[in-house]
Amino acid sequence: MLDAKNFMEIGMAFHGHKCPAMPLGLRAGVAAMNALQVERAQDKELYVISETGKGHAAGCFLDGIMTATGCTYGKSNIEKTYYNKMAFTLIDVSGQRSVRVSLKPEFFGNMMQSPFVKQRQSGVLPQDVPAEIADPLVEKVMSIPESVFLDIGPIKTITFKPGSGIFTTECCTSCGERVFTNKLVDGPKGKICLGCQAQNAA
Repeated sequence: MLDAKNFMEIGMAFHGHKCPAMPLGLRAGVAAMNALQVERAQDKELYVISETGKGHAAGCFLDGIMTATGCTYGKSNIEKTYYNKMAFTLIDVSGQRSVRVSLKPEFFGNMMQSPFVKQRQSGVLPQDVPAEIADPLVEKVMSIPESVFLDIGPIKTITFKPGSGIFTTECCTSCGERVFTNKLVDGPKGKICLGCQAQNAA
């Protein structure tokens, strides 16, 4: 069984500030991996479909999920639906199985009334929230039982085919920059990049 505490140091360094939501993501990511009995992704062994959005605390939650699972935008084994929920599905690619994990509604609601959130609502930057507020909340998140705050769905058998990597490139005939060929389009004088296409359309 994996332990979220083993990811806390790297999660803090990656995320950049101490808050309760990033450790929640760590715990949720580890819970999903333990449910599927899989290890952290080294390449594309796992895939995350995150239901988080942007412009709210769910981004911190997602950083925790990425840290724990190894599913990152750099590896292209994660995507966002922008449903603005604190939930995600973890897919075991080789096993063709998935599990959905979400914050319990009551816990989520109470979390949004916490002293940390009230500080953020008043305009305090996360790194400037006093330690006497942030530290106890983080410690609580890392110590309470999963059953208190997580809904872990059933394991489902799925059909999932991840995308393959592109290794061929060409130069854009407009700007001259080298581009992976799957993102070149026809231009007036040959293949052009999407950036040049957008400029031409403007």
